[in-house]
Amino acid sequence: MSRFPTVALIGAPTDIGAGHRGAVMGPEALRVAGIAEALRARGVTVEDRGNLTGPMNPWLPPLDGYRHLPQVVEWNLAAMRAVEAELDAGNLPILLGGDHCLGLGSITAVARWCRRVGKKLRVVWLDAHADFNTSEVTPSGNVHGMPVACLCGLGPEALTHLGGSAPAITPDVVRQIGIRSVDEGEKRLVKEYGLDIYDMRYIDEVGMKRAMDEALAGIDANTHVHVSFDVDFLDPGIAPGVGTTVPGGPNYREAQLVMEMIADTGRMGSLDVVELNPAFDKQNKTARLAVDLVESLFGKSTLMRD
Repeated sequence: MSRFPTVALIGAPTDIGAGHRGAVMGPEALRVAGIAEALRARGVTVEDRGNLTGPMNPWLPPLDGYRHLPQVVEWNLAAMRAVEAELDAGNLPILLGGDHCLGLGSITAVARWCRRVGKKLRVVWLDAHADFNTSEVTPSGNVHGMPVACLCGLGPEALTHLGGSAPAITPDVVRQIGIRSVDEGEKRLVKEYGLDIYDMRYIDEVGMKRAMDEALAGIDANTHVHVSFDVDFLDPGIAPGVGTTVPGGPNYREAQLVMEMIADTGRMGSLDVVELNPAFDKQNKTARLAVDLVESLFGKSTLMRD
């Protein structure tokens, strides 16, 4: 019998917050790569809820500093409600993106649920980018670069108060791994808010194991771990299928170690897999790698540890 609750796959096919088209195809690419079958093979019960529905991407320039804000709000409300419903039912939701603006709805739901049931929250944010932008520091207005800032109360009220109050979380619950692209204005905000970042320079210096030991320190039996896995966390040499590649990311073995160490905590209760963009991929290579890594989050590891 699996030690995991029933997994609920929730597709969110949108690139509403992104700067490139194509992440809308991400959920189907993950299904084609066999995410449900891989987890079932590990003894996990998997139910695919199909896809959320929301507005089409109008592909317009920014308005008052944000692109597609009404549509971003609508998609994130749908994600928030779906994720919270699964947690209420005792399930483990996996949000299949879609771009990373969806992390706003997903994590708002998880934070609300944790407050309601009295659990501590730890957000492990795997990404090349800090996603702590505001409209004042980025000219693009793409909300996929803003979800952590919005979750921490920085941004338009429609997003910061998505769950009814703000901030949804405080920066001290977030651990960011693999960061290697931070805008100049964003750097100031990250320092001001004290975000806990394990960037690639730090990982190069001390190694991935020590970085993860530090990032996971303090997790206990009353901690809910939410993993927000942006596929551009990975080095583009092994994961070309994203719209925002940044060289110098974790290699395959480092990424596997990250997932295995999270799995070792036994506390992962929710997951986002976002920013997979099949338009940039090669024969679904990146989707298959993402599924492989998700398997490791569910306990797949090397022979001697299985």
